[in-house]
Amino acid sequence: MHHYFLQSPRLGFRHWSIADLPLAMALWGDPEVTRFIGGPFSPEKIKERLEAEIELSSEYGIQYWPFFLLEKSRHAGCAGLRPYRPAARIFELGVHLRPYYWGRGLAEEAARAVVKFAFENAGAKALFAGHHPANPASQSLILKLGFRPTHEEFYPPTGLLHPSYLLDPSLLS
Repeated sequence: MHHYFLQSPRLGFRHWSIADLPLAMALWGDPEVTRFIGGPFSPEKIKERLEAEIELSSEYGIQYWPFFLLEKSRHAGCAGLRPYRPAARIFELGVHLRPYYWGRGLAEEAARAVVKFAFENAGAKALFAGHHPANPASQSLILKLGFRPTHEEFYPPTGLLHPSYLLDPSLLS
C-alpha cells in the first residue's frame, strides 16, 4: 500500500525513491512525455533525473512527486515544485503525464493539488511556470490555473525561449 502525503479526488502523491527507477524510466523514457522538455533521455540521464528529484526533496522538501491513481494505484505521472527563486519563496510548478492518461483532466487535477500544497504547506509566495512554445496544452493548463504571462525565458534543455508565467496570490482578486 502506498503512503500518500497529498491526495486529490483521483490521485495520490508520494516521494520518489531510488527503487522507483522503473517508474522513472517509463515516464521520462517516453519520447512523447519528454519531447517538449529536451528529451528523449538516455537511461543514464533518467537515473540522474531521479537522483536529482530525490536530492531536491532532501535539500528543499519539494520535488516533482510521482502520483498514482487512487483507484488502482497506477503510476500516471509526476507533478510538483522546484526552486525557482528560493530566497523569494518562488517555486516552479511542473507536471509530466504519461500519454495513456492524457485528456482525462489529470494534469489539471494534479497541478491544482500541487498549487494548493505550495501555498498552504511549502511556504510559497508565488509560483512560476513555463512551457515549450509548441505546446498549447501546457499553455492552456497554465492559464486555466490562473497564471499570468510575464516574459520569455531561455530554457537550456530545448535551446528555446519559453513563454513564462507567474501565479501570485497577492495579485488575484
